[in-house]
Amino acid sequence: MKRLVLALVSLSVFPLFSQGVVKYEDHGAVGDGKTNDFAAIVKAHQHANSLGLPVEATSGKTYYIGQGNETAIIQTDVDFKDAVFVIDDSEIDVNSRGRWIFSIRASKPDYKVPELKTLKRNQENIGLTFETPVLLTVTNSKVKRYIRYGANQNKGSAQTDIILVDQKGNVDMKAPIIWDFDEITDTVASPLDEKMLTVRGGVFKTIANKVESKYTYYARGIQIMRSNVTITGLRHEVSGEGDHGAPYSGFLNVVRCANVTIQDTVLTGHKTYGTIGSAGRPVSMGTYDFGANRAINITLKNCRQTNDITNRKYWGIMGSNYCKNLTYDGCELSRFDAHMGVANATIKNSKLGHQGINAIGTGTFLLENSTVYGGAMINLRGDYGSTWEGEFIIRNCTFVPAAGAKTTGNIIGGSYSGKHDFGYPCFMPETIVVENVTIDDSNHPDNYQGPAIFSNFNRANKDAGYVEDFPYAVTKQVLLKNVKTKSGKPIRLSDNPWMFRNVKVVTQND
Repeated sequence: MKRLVLALVSLSVFPLFSQGVVKYEDHGAVGDGKTNDFAAIVKAHQHANSLGLPVEATSGKTYYIGQGNETAIIQTDVDFKDAVFVIDDSEIDVNSRGRWIFSIRASKPDYKVPELKTLKRNQENIGLTFETPVLLTVTNSKVKRYIRYGANQNKGSAQTDIILVDQKGNVDMKAPIIWDFDEITDTVASPLDEKMLTVRGGVFKTIANKVESKYTYYARGIQIMRSNVTITGLRHEVSGEGDHGAPYSGFLNVVRCANVTIQDTVLTGHKTYGTIGSAGRPVSMGTYDFGANRAINITLKNCRQTNDITNRKYWGIMGSNYCKNLTYDGCELSRFDAHMGVANATIKNSKLGHQGINAIGTGTFLLENSTVYGGAMINLRGDYGSTWEGEFIIRNCTFVPAAGAKTTGNIIGGSYSGKHDFGYPCFMPETIVVENVTIDDSNHPDNYQGPAIFSNFNRANKDAGYVEDFPYAVTKQVLLKNVKTKSGKPIRLSDNPWMFRNVKVVTQND
């Protein structure tokens, strides 16, 4: 008799074990769009993680997520189905703003690697062994890089690199080491989960915060801190944005992991607000609905946004720092923006909106089979030195300068005074290939002379009398092959031919 009672208790504690799935309702969720279901959602994922079971939302339900200082930790597959999750930030407590609603976590914790003392750029083996493949985040806090210039100036960030290493210490050379580390002050190893974790579906509706427009970032989305993850079929909408509001850290935010794919997903551009930057001057600011930091092999595939990609009222979709191998494939998004460096980037089969492509970094930037509506086909961020140490390949593309506004377009944009120390020498792409490209400049200004390869990077640098305190390595060669303009005007070098006087331009037409 006692054994029978124990068996019944066991079944009541784990009512879904035999079904092989965990539901939010079994932990108290109501799903009526009014009751705060957040605590039940957190408990459901705790239960699922302890048993290694997937989680399913209930189709047709609306789960309301209000105040809460917890985070739902995801370590198993999730199917949100067509359920709606209302994230109400309209009266969010400031103490809750830094808490993610969901966080996808690895099965094994991060750990320190004090044995790693030095590294060299492009080093192929680090001389250590590991139990599993790991992502290493390596830091030298005594060296500052990315010393930002302009209205959001700062004193730089500690030299940081991320590398994928196998059990024998071999570095994945598709994501090579980009800095020399004569000293290492910190190394964190993040073990890679080899099994793919998949999160499907879900309609997430954020009711935006209404606090002062300052750089007090809100989390309140889905954080991804596990390698080998696929997010598919998710939709994020935003409502309730007024005249002011604080930015978010991205509804989807990828941090310190590798091999993450976001596919068939719809995001939303947030309203652009104004604030005062670190230099005491007014600046625009906003939310990147997707963010990536210290991540390798991140792909957005067949992703869209709810608002017009050429509507200037809305901030760009993607912002990143310290990433390698970023890819857009089949996307229609307002922006691609790599702040503190990207090593290798690919944009293909895509449409980029009014904020276009902004980047600094190293390696190869490939842009193909795409349409760009920005001010330049690729803009090198001037606040980080307009630097790209590597090559640009642009082919089979259409460029519509400023989304068809009356303007003069440039294939490559940027700015560089030579008077600011960014913490590294600055380069332009050594070679640039522009092949089978059409520039739609049909709506051009009066006295238009045609589009330029390079924008005017420095109006003061117009003769031999100008001295760069920090010399700029200008592009060596540009290949223009089958590049056409709707206006019929020729492609010019630049409004500043002096600065680019040593660039070899090769023109070919079939």
